[in-house]
Amino acid sequence: MADRHSMSEKKREVPPLPRPLKSPTVDAHCHLDVCGDVEWHIEQAESVGINRIVQVGCDVESSQFSVELANKYPGRIVAAVALHPNDAPRIDDLENALSLIESLAEEPRVRAIGETGLDYFRTKEDKRDIQEYSFRRHIRLAHRLNKTLMIHDRDAHLEILRILDDEKLPKNVIFHCFSGDAEFAKQCVDRGFVLSFSGTITFKNAPGLREALALVPDHMFTVETDAPFLTPEPHRGQLNSPAMIPHTIRLMADVRGVSSTEISELTSARSEEHTSELQSQSTISYAVFCLK
Repeated sequence: MADRHSMSEKKREVPPLPRPLKSPTVDAHCHLDVCGDVEWHIEQAESVGINRIVQVGCDVESSQFSVELANKYPGRIVAAVALHPNDAPRIDDLENALSLIESLAEEPRVRAIGETGLDYFRTKEDKRDIQEYSFRRHIRLAHRLNKTLMIHDRDAHLEILRILDDEKLPKNVIFHCFSGDAEFAKQCVDRGFVLSFSGTITFKNAPGLREALALVPDHMFTVETDAPFLTPEPHRGQLNSPAMIPHTIRLMADVRGVSSTEISELTSARSEEHTSELQSQSTISYAVFCLK
């Protein structure tokens, strides 16, 4: 996720709607709280085949918004709650904020803990110990509640894996807006982690992401926007929204040499399996969210 504090204030052009998908799918990660007219964005998304959205919190306020939105739109929206890794070092009373996130996480419509993780691009070295402490607290919360752990990883690939290898994990771990190369993708997949690809995979300067997608097994990836950020081509720089998912789906289909319908069905399936079906499993599952 980009810096929402500055990006949300910019007035950007709204791109035209893409051609609708033949098979509906999910936006596995977005921030409707900074997209504008929420109801309009939900309707626009549905018009092109995006009928489910994971609304993600980054602080206490946006996490509360996520819960409220998921309660307002059952079956269409589910919530993720967390303190963003860049926010954790800025919070005066981190313990209180973590306590509030833990309380929100108990809500039934909360299906993921995130986005949490490490960001070595925006957070300098002297604050990274706080970031790691917050990350570990979120991991333990996700494990205790058996809810999907949604990871933000920027310029911290090996450190993320070090911490994940050191902690007890929930059955479902997803790398939001996957940003690694094929080798890092292999390390994640070998651990059973799901990779979520955003509009960045359509960028001309992202051949490494396309190489990573090409080798990921069918059951180990999903799709997201990270809206209002990271708008896919051909509308990079304009306002992103869940309705832009078809552009990413079609590029993913080209990379994998299959139809866009197959990619829609695969990504939808990763988000449709029920959390209740995971409780008796002893290994990490390929399901990501229960959206019903």
